[in-house]
Amino acid sequence: MASKNTVCLWFNGDAADAARFYAETFPDSAVTRIQYAPGDYPAGHQGDVLVVEFTVAGIPCIGLNGGPQFKHSEAFSFQIATDDQAETDRLWNAIVGNGGQESACGWCKDKWGLSWQITPRALMAAISDPDPAAAKRSFDAMMTMMKIDIAAIEAARRG
Repeated sequence: MASKNTVCLWFNGDAADAARFYAETFPDSAVTRIQYAPGDYPAGHQGDVLVVEFTVAGIPCIGLNGGPQFKHSEAFSFQIATDDQAETDRLWNAIVGNGGQESACGWCKDKWGLSWQITPRALMAAISDPDPAAAKRSFDAMMTMMKIDIAAIEAARRG
């Protein structure tokens, strides 16, 4: 663990599977280390995967196989900025298509319950447009979407 600050995510025995999925799905992501339990613990046994060190889009993370007591919630999410519709579609479809769930306004959950915001840069530019009417039209369009449709956002921005 080289980073001074690392995101620790709680899993119920499947941290390695999640970390591998993230490494395969997101650029600048990798599984860097797997630690095995040196002894039995409440959620597992000696030799089980205990901690997985990985990065997601350059962010250092630890996956802790702590057991079933704690679940992920929307109070924490990864926000991934995308450059175009193809990247937005690829990431959204990877998460949702691998046992995840769609949600509103570019949010989705992976099969481990972790929330993701797949956020096109075009959306952020549109909802922060210096023209308040264009920003509002863009925001209103986003509020009707699950996965963000960049063409529809840009059309709303133009009016």
